[in-house]
Amino acid sequence: MNTFESNLSVIILTRDEEFNIGKCIQSILPLTDKIYIVDSGSIDRTVEVATGMGAHVVQRDWTNYADQMNWGLGHFDFSTDWIMRMDADETLTPELVRSLADFLASPDPKVSGVYVRRRVYFMGRWIRHGGYYPTWLLRVFRKGIGSCEAQWMDEHIVVSEGNTVFLKADIIDDNRKDLTFWTDKHNRYASREVLDILNKARQSGDDSDTNLHGQARLRRLIKDRVYGRMPLFVRPFLYFLYRYFIRLGFLDGREGLIFHFLQGFWYRFLVDAKVYEHRRQQAVEKGRAQ
Repeated sequence: MNTFESNLSVIILTRDEEFNIGKCIQSILPLTDKIYIVDSGSIDRTVEVATGMGAHVVQRDWTNYADQMNWGLGHFDFSTDWIMRMDADETLTPELVRSLADFLASPDPKVSGVYVRRRVYFMGRWIRHGGYYPTWLLRVFRKGIGSCEAQWMDEHIVVSEGNTVFLKADIIDDNRKDLTFWTDKHNRYASREVLDILNKARQSGDDSDTNLHGQARLRRLIKDRVYGRMPLFVRPFLYFLYRYFIRLGFLDGREGLIFHFLQGFWYRFLVDAKVYEHRRQQAVEKGRAQ
């Protein structure tokens, strides 16, 4: 396929992604050369590498993922009918490139969104178990119809109209940075997730999943209405046991043990600890006010 005739643009958010952005862009180029990046102040060679590979880069101070993505969707003058969201540590498989090329050659006019599978690698190992694969994500959407949910964490692309289709091909999520980076990132994620939990508590009865479909909607419902109603500190234990034993996470080997424990227990326990800390501080402040 001639990439210069592609009807697809790709948008990526970056900050200090010199290590990943090159391979990300390289995997996209067989499909399209229309690559747009919103960078939030990288101090490494991210911008240099991206522009050197033909990407259009603009700078904007970081707010949160959803706001940054939606700003980018409104800022860039996309010349294509279709847009794809990607993360800097992701790559397209050749199978997905071919599937998307075939889809874009003659898309159904009733379709507005395309789901693809995400395949996560951790310490170089494919995490195939624990309910982690396949994860279906809506990543390709018609211009002007798709947007990012206004959430601090676990945000999804949603479409305002039309049908969606599923392509049985994978995006690879393989960030090779070390565990210090991973734990620091998830510490920040935990703080952001607490904001979502507190916001939902203030908006009792609000259905934040109404624009989601399929697997994403089911997972959101379970997270909000089952996991979210379980006692703090108990639920991370139960979730880890479910993932590691019932969903066979132990089959992912030593790397899987580290991943499922850190992502399925430590991270979720940290979120609960931060919720507890917030509630405790609120109780202290209320006591002082009285």
